[in-house]
Parts: sequence; C-alpha cells; structure tokens
Amino acid sequence: MQNTPRGNRLHIAILGRRNAGKSSLINALTNQDIALVSTVPGTTTDPVYKAMEILPVGPVVLIDTAGIDDEGELGELRVKRSRAVLSKADIVLLVMDAAHKISRFEKEIAKLCLEKKVPLVGVLNKSDLHATLEKENLEFADRLGINVVTVSAATGTGIAELKVAIIRDAPAAWDDRAIVGDLLEPGDMAILVVPIDKAAPKGRLILPQVQTIRDILDHDAISLMVKEGELKEAISRLKQKPKIVITDSQAFTRAAADTPPDVLLTSFSILFARYKGDLETLVKGAGAINSLRPGDKVLLSEACTHHRVEDDIGREKIPRWLRQVVGGDLQFEWSSGYGFPDNVCDYRLLIHCGSCMITRREMLTRITRAQEAGVPIVNYGVAMAHLMGILPRALSPFPGLHQLLEQNDKKERRSNSGK
Repeated sequence: MQNTPRGNRLHIAILGRRNAGKSSLINALTNQDIALVSTVPGTTTDPVYKAMEILPVGPVVLIDTAGIDDEGELGELRVKRSRAVLSKADIVLLVMDAAHKISRFEKEIAKLCLEKKVPLVGVLNKSDLHATLEKENLEFADRLGINVVTVSAATGTGIAELKVAIIRDAPAAWDDRAIVGDLLEPGDMAILVVPIDKAAPKGRLILPQVQTIRDILDHDAISLMVKEGELKEAISRLKQKPKIVITDSQAFTRAAADTPPDVLLTSFSILFARYKGDLETLVKGAGAINSLRPGDKVLLSEACTHHRVEDDIGREKIPRWLRQVVGGDLQFEWSSGYGFPDNVCDYRLLIHCGSCMITRREMLTRITRAQEAGVPIVNYGVAMAHLMGILPRALSPFPGLHQLLEQNDKKERRSNSGK
C-alpha cells in the first residue's frame, strides 16, 4: 500500500469554512496527528496533498485546503486554489461546524460538485459540543441535497460511519483492481492448484478460480491449472519455475510442501481478501484466533447461500480447527447472503468468506462495521493459513505484511508472558 503510485490512490478533498475542523478530521480519519490543528482561523493556507492509508478504505491522497470563506485579497487567492482541487478530487468531504448555519459557501461547493460530477459527502462536525444534531443533520442534507454524516473529529464519534459513506459514494472506477495481475509481468507463469470442489456444479469451476484465470490472461501472463496431487510433477516438467502458485485454501499444506521456497505462494481466498477487502486488516484479525477461549462467540459470515456439502468449510472444517486450537467448545453462529447482522459487538471474532459474490464496497463496509464494534475480522483463507501455521509463507507475494505478522507475534508473546 505504501508503494501505491499517487495516481492510483483515491483522492479525497477536504473543504469547508475556516475552523470547521478540516485538519482535525484528517487526523481522525487516519488516526494520526499529520495535520496542524489550531483554533486560529486560516491555519491551512494552501492545498496540502498527503499520501496516506485509511483503513479499510486503502491508499488515498488527502487534500487539506484553506477555508472557503477566507477574506481579503490573499484570502481570495486561497479560496480560488481550494476550489481548484475539485478538478483533482475523486470525492469531496464538505466539513461544516454544527454550530453554524448553512451559508452561501457550502451552497457554492455543492453546486460546483454537482456541475463537475464529483461525489460529495457532507460532514457535520463537532457533535461532541452539542447534545443532539438529528434535526440539523436532516436540515443540512435537505438544503444541500447531499448525504450528511454527523461526526466529532475530537472524539472519533461517527468516523466509522463516514468511512462507510466514502466507500459507498466513491467513483465506480475506484473499484477497478487486479486480483493477481499486478504481481505478474507479461509472460510470467502462474500455476493454479484447483481441487475438484464438491460445492461446484459438475463441469464448472468455482467463481474465484474463473475470475483469477481471466485476470492472469488479461495481464498477458500464462495460467496452468493442476489438481492438488499434480503440482510437484507439473513444476518439475517446466524449463523455468513459475512466478507464483495459487492454491485452494483446503490444499494449502500440500501445496506449500510441493512449492519451491523461491516461488511465491498464496491462495485464492487471500488474493480475494486483497481484491475485495483490506488484506492488512484481515491479517491483523488472524492474530485474534490465538486469544479465543472456550465459550467465546464466533460469527462465520458468508456472502452467498450455496448448498452445504459434506464437511463444509464454513460449517464444519473451520469450527473443528478452531475447537482444536482453543481446546474446548465455542459458540458458533452463521450468517449468509446479503444480510449482515447488526449485533457484531456480541462476538469475539468474525470470520468472513472470500466475498466473491459481493462488491468490494460491501466487503469494506462489513470490515468497517466490525472495526466500529471493536471486533477482529479475518477471512477464510487467511484464517486457514494461520491455523495451518503457514500464513507467513502464504503472504510471500506481499512482503510488507511480514513485518505486521512479526508485530502480532511480539504482542502475543507479551500478552502470554503477562498471564
């Protein structure tokens, strides 16, 4: 994520009147003190571009701007520059102080965004200073004709909801991502380990496998498919080693044993954790598996309603492995389809499927809901690799995440030593 080119990042422009809390909002969104905050109006004088990471939205460029109500000859130049960022923004957050009424400044920005077809989200800030803002929120939304989210940049209240709004209203092109093609050069070979899944109809492959094959071909690379018992033989016959081996999670252990250590290895589910969600957040969630205790509640959520088969991965396999790790029984609950439970906070861990049947926006929204509730979330492939003890190997295509794993291990060791 840190190496994502600026041109490939979602550009979020923060506009609003002086002292509305624009810089404070940036700090709240990123959970860092990266923007200078002051009670003195006009602290930010020129647009400032910050390449950042907002979890689970991903890599973004935040554009902090001068107040749209700046005064004087110099102030007019600053306002002009603030308005000019609309030509660079993918989405605009219009920050408004809850204590103020709507002015011509907000109306002008809303009109410009409409004309330029730039998505606009209203942010009613400083809710911590007011008892209730339901009436004001509705009034602002109605008069400006936009969605308005009530937040407190000072306390963090409403920030998760704002992230959901950003995910929901971001332009469609923001969802255009590669499954694995960005890890390959033209002519590279990818070997796909594809067990004949009982859940797949006869004569067909499951959707993530089909989508991965298409992505490889779209990036002018070569795809070779084998069953789990054929990988070692297939590699031995090649004149040149493959760039990557992508396996079904259920064949992870054998694929890891048969893949040379200098060949990248991962799973379809881990690739989809990155393609449809936020891989870093889901890898962090895997660390919570070791903290489970007998009696804890675990939610397994699937985005589809496929026919359950014998030894189903979500209904039987993962629960069985978790019981073995915990050393006792757990309270398992399941959700499926497009519905997602409201009581996420009741669980100690949320394990989600590969999300091939929902959009990235929907998956990111579910991740955000889990984060808002303070509940770790992991997906099937990451959880299974962790349970099998090969998660570092399965993340070999993503070296930046190895440091994250090391940090998780250190935290776990400190936690265990304190018991």
